[in-house]
Amino acid sequence: MGVTWHAKEAVRELYAHTDDGTAAQRIDQLIIDMADRDQPIEVRSLGRTLMSWRDEIIAWHRSHASHGPTEAVNNLVKHVKRAAFGFRSFRRFRVRALLYAGKPNWSLLERITPR
Repeated sequence: MGVTWHAKEAVRELYAHTDDGTAAQRIDQLIIDMADRDQPIEVRSLGRTLMSWRDEIIAWHRSHASHGPTEAVNNLVKHVKRAAFGFRSFRRFRVRALLYAGKPNWSLLERITPR
């Protein structure tokens, strides 16, 4: 296995640390190690990316918060918009959006009941 595989695994292992202090020390060491001129260009590029995102990575270790749920909602909205392309009625678009969202509240929709 090559150097790039080991670099990728080192970054993955970074997320296994439970506290931000250890993660900060580890990411700082990774940035230094990956900046070595003997490393392949891909590894040095990864080191620069880690340096750019250092604070955000450490912040994740503090909060374990992710923007994943927001991205999921954005993806759902885009999917609904594609599926409803050409609808001229907002009412129909709304029904389609509720159906894609999962559990529609049918009482909110006038004269429409599930079959």
